[in-house]
Amino acid sequence: MTFVWAAATDPGRVRGHNEDAMWPSPGLGGKARGSADEELVAAVADGMGGHVGGEVASRLAIEAALDRQGGAVDRVLAANEAVVGTAIDKPRLAGMGTTMTLAIFSAAGVEIGHIGDSRAYLLRGGALLQLTRDHSLMAEMIASGELTPAQAAAHPFRSVITRAIGMESHIVVDRVERDLLPGDRVLLCTDGLTTMLAEAEVAALLGAADPADAAAALVAAANHAGGLDNISVVVVDLPR
Repeated sequence: MTFVWAAATDPGRVRGHNEDAMWPSPGLGGKARGSADEELVAAVADGMGGHVGGEVASRLAIEAALDRQGGAVDRVLAANEAVVGTAIDKPRLAGMGTTMTLAIFSAAGVEIGHIGDSRAYLLRGGALLQLTRDHSLMAEMIASGELTPAQAAAHPFRSVITRAIGMESHIVVDRVERDLLPGDRVLLCTDGLTTMLAEAEVAALLGAADPADAAAALVAAANHAGGLDNISVVVVDLPR
């Protein structure tokens, strides 16, 4: 089984720096054979806590997750340990945090560890399915019926998240497992994409034949729509 992947990131049109981090690194692209002994790990992280803190948190989270062996949740928990420990050791970084959506691709399918409002999607047969659930105030209010999705999109607290790496030493990480079929495509992305584009547009752009073209098109469209935040995407294919 061979996975083909591509990644892209951009600071957007408003922010002068990029607090996102990701793996595989943008500009790379290639193939990884998935088996019981060989896996492809992909992840996105959206840092919070100001210019320095946000960049440090997301970078540390990705590095710690890649260094840890084990399942997706274990890797996200390792990321939290690294960010919390660094904030304790370096008070100037107190309050930093990051989201993380990490996926492990293998012959068995995909396993996802998730915290925050970065997302994972599955594109299958042209239909887009969100695999993760946002840990955000707006998602909770939509689920409870207090707000409609349209109302949440314009709400002044639309960026408030309820769970993240770095918030506390003990965090709850969601775990998602999914079988994959030939022709499936998985997207990992930060909210700089999903706050700019409707899901129908994401699905249409994600359908490009080549994953690198899809990644580039998604970032370009988010910038064209305003680029209000950093934008990061990883696209992973299970070819037919």
